[in-house]
Amino acid sequence: MVGAALFVPERRESAFFNEVQREQAAFFVEAQQELTHTHEQAARDDLLAAHEAGHVNLARVFANLLWEREFAPLVARAQRLPIDHCRVLGDAATADARTNERRRACFAARGRQIMNLPGFAALDTRAYEAMRGSSVFKIKVFDLRGITVYSSEHAQIGEDQRDNLGWQSAVRGRQASELTHRDRFSAFERVFVNRDLISSYLPVRAPGGDAIVGVFEIYSDVTPLPEQIKRTSAHSAASTAAKEQLLRAHALDYAQKVETSSRWLLAIVGGLLALLYVALLLIVRIGQRIIDRQAQAQAARREQEWHREKMAALATMAAAISHEVGNPLTTITLVAQEIVDGKKRGDCSDCHPEVIIEQAWRIAHMTRQMGAFASARSGAREPADVNQMVKAVCDFLRFDQRYRATPIEFRPAVGLPASVVVADRLNEVLMNLVQVVAEGARAPERVAVQTAERGEQLLIRIERRRADGAASPLGMADVRIEAARRRIDAMGGRLLVEGAALSILLPVAAEHVVRSG
Repeated sequence: MVGAALFVPERRESAFFNEVQREQAAFFVEAQQELTHTHEQAARDDLLAAHEAGHVNLARVFANLLWEREFAPLVARAQRLPIDHCRVLGDAATADARTNERRRACFAARGRQIMNLPGFAALDTRAYEAMRGSSVFKIKVFDLRGITVYSSEHAQIGEDQRDNLGWQSAVRGRQASELTHRDRFSAFERVFVNRDLISSYLPVRAPGGDAIVGVFEIYSDVTPLPEQIKRTSAHSAASTAAKEQLLRAHALDYAQKVETSSRWLLAIVGGLLALLYVALLLIVRIGQRIIDRQAQAQAARREQEWHREKMAALATMAAAISHEVGNPLTTITLVAQEIVDGKKRGDCSDCHPEVIIEQAWRIAHMTRQMGAFASARSGAREPADVNQMVKAVCDFLRFDQRYRATPIEFRPAVGLPASVVVADRLNEVLMNLVQVVAEGARAPERVAVQTAERGEQLLIRIERRRADGAASPLGMADVRIEAARRRIDAMGGRLLVEGAALSILLPVAAEHVVRSG
């Protein structure tokens, strides 16, 4: 769950970074395109402003050289020619085709009349000579009525430009210019194709005053300049495209680096989570083992206390039995002894006191066996005679009705050294193991218990034997065997399951020289 919680935001962060890069790249491209368009428009505006200034100067030159002597007289003569009858034929924008044709014919007739005025031919020659070899393609002069008084393209003389916005602006004292492209253009009786032209309408003011006396229209050829602007814009666009590709390549590289970094981060975090999980698992398992050991130790302590209490109860019971039975036995023995003495004196010829004495000694022997097994001992490790302890357990178990059909034989080793053990625990272990072996026996099998010295250890071997003396295999594993194994391990010994036998190995008390008889 933690890994998933880290994985999802990390992947979203990578996607967000890629989206930001794409948006930045798109913004950069858009900004570059807008900048290129702005530069191109600014270049066109600068071109138009520069040529408009040139046209203003050129108009002043024309005015200084030709207006007073050439153009002013022509304009004055042309204004005397009536044009109202041509204008009453209708508006060129709303009239029908036939009316427009009559209107154009009327103004064309006025143009021919203007060209026939005195001084026109000389003015036309002077204008051609002034413009020869320059970039000025056409010159037009308008009077204050909007009539074209002069044009280097003679077919336009006499036209009415009263509705022309450029002329209207110049008449009000403001020059107006525009950049246009013409597929065909007539200039000084020549025709040019695919040209870029700047036309300017310029007011002509009277010498020494601000009164407007006419309007100049000048056309200049600037074809190479827009082409240069276009080439510059194309170069800028190509450079922008190259930078865009480079930016995209860098963005892709950065995205791959971010992706790699993200994967490494997820791998490291995942590894740390796995290590954390393993560490927690180990801690839990180690803690569980500690808890299990503590539980086992507590169970062992409880079991020891229970066994100690049980053995103490048995010891108390055995002592009580020995006391209660011992006193009557003593009395019976004394009485029997007096009978024996009387028989020797001839007082009792038909008495059998030896039978009473034999049975009394038998009862006393049984009480001593019970007392030897159940006598209270301390819970500390101390030197003990193993043969005596094993014999006491075997003698005690013979009293159990369950094992009357399975004889328990004890074969002690002579001169067996003492062993440092916890007597109560060893008693419990021997009882449990002898019971485990005896419970699976069938008549006429018997249980053989023997002791021996094996190197620096004492051996207590418990096995089941058939009537022919061969070993009889044990049955299923018993929980009492594992409980006995823990008890023996706690005393520094070992419990071995060797085929049909259970072997207990106990350490020899080297500092003690007590040996069994």
